[in-house]
Amino acid sequence: MSRVLKQAPLTLDILRLPHAQDLPLPRYETEGAAGLDLLAAVDAAKPLRLAPGARALVPCGIVIALPEGHEGQVRPRSGLALKHGITVLNAPGTIDADYRGEVSVLLVNFGERAFEIARGSRIAQLVIAPVTRVTPREADALTKTARGASGYGSTGS
Repeated sequence: MSRVLKQAPLTLDILRLPHAQDLPLPRYETEGAAGLDLLAAVDAAKPLRLAPGARALVPCGIVIALPEGHEGQVRPRSGLALKHGITVLNAPGTIDADYRGEVSVLLVNFGERAFEIARGSRIAQLVIAPVTRVTPREADALTKTARGASGYGSTGS
């Protein structure tokens, strides 16, 4: 009988900026959720109106210190994409472990109607993932594969 060792959870240090003091910290919405919800730290009196086709960098009001060897992946929320056409333009956006600026989300409206982003709205997910680094080296040749150089759409629809 083998025993599975549970790894201690990683810690994500979060600094709340002055314009987000009343907002909750990012959290997992369900027990099995992979991403922490990121909230919009826009002015309560001036919700952000995202017209169809428009994009905006939405502040989250937090600065994070990722665990060494990890990245933050900013991903769209499926409900916003399905219901309103709102998504993360550079999905997934990457937050590097050494970044110490405000976390912001680049949203775009692919929907047919304007969309209002109110203060505290859940606008994206933050997934923390390990990073594998490599040492680039120049090669004279690469190993051959069955696929070769066949690219986009080469394996079917």
